[in-house]
Amino acid sequence: MQQEFMLDPPPASAPRHEVLDAGAMVLRGHAAPQAQEMLAGVKQIARLSPFRRMTVAGGGTMSVAMTCCGAAGWCSDAQGHRYETRDPMTGQPWPALPPAWRDWAIVAARLAGHEGFAPDTCLINGYRPGARMGLHQDGDERADAPVVSVSFGLPAIFQWGGLQRADPVRRIPLLHGDVVVWGGPSRPVFHGIAPLRAGQHPVTGPCRYNLTFRRVW
Repeated sequence: MQQEFMLDPPPASAPRHEVLDAGAMVLRGHAAPQAQEMLAGVKQIARLSPFRRMTVAGGGTMSVAMTCCGAAGWCSDAQGHRYETRDPMTGQPWPALPPAWRDWAIVAARLAGHEGFAPDTCLINGYRPGARMGLHQDGDERADAPVVSVSFGLPAIFQWGGLQRADPVRRIPLLHGDVVVWGGPSRPVFHGIAPLRAGQHPVTGPCRYNLTFRRVW
C-alpha cells in the first residue's frame, strides 16, 4: 500500500497546521477527539434524512452518497443544484445542526484565521471504495464565509487546484480527523476527492465520511 493511503497517523514531527494557500489550511488530526460523538450524530441524522446518491444535470448519478442537517440541504437533480429548506426525500425540514458541532466548527475556522464564521448547514458525504468528487467550486453558499471540511475513516486524496479548472492540482493526503478550512481568496478554488481506495478503518470500516460546515443564508 502506498504511503499516502496509510492508516497510521503522520509522524509526531509532522506539522499540525499546514498552509495550502492564502486563507486555506489543513489542521492535522484536529477532529479526532470528536470522531465518536460526530459519527454517532451522523447516524441519528441519517435515520431522519437517509443518505442518497443524487442525480446531476445531464442525468448522471453521483458516486458519493449525501445527507444534510441545518437550515438547508444541498440538492441536485436533472435540472441543476441548489439548497432546499426541506428534504425532498422525506418532505420534512432537515435535521437540526447540533449546537456542539456548530461551536466546534467556529473554533476550527478561527484556528485557520477566519473569525466570525457562523455555520448554518452541514453537508455529510459518505464514500465507499471507488467514490469520488470531481473538481468543482462551491458557489451555492455565501462567498464571504469559509468552508470547514472534516474527514473521518478511510484516508483520501484531497485535490486542491486553482481559480481555473485547468490550473495544476496538488494531491493532499487526508487521514482520520484531519480538517481542511478554506475561505477568503481561496474560497473559489477548484477542489475534489480522488477515487477512494478500498480499505478497512478501525472506526468506520470500509467507509469515509466527510462533514462540511457552511454558511448558506
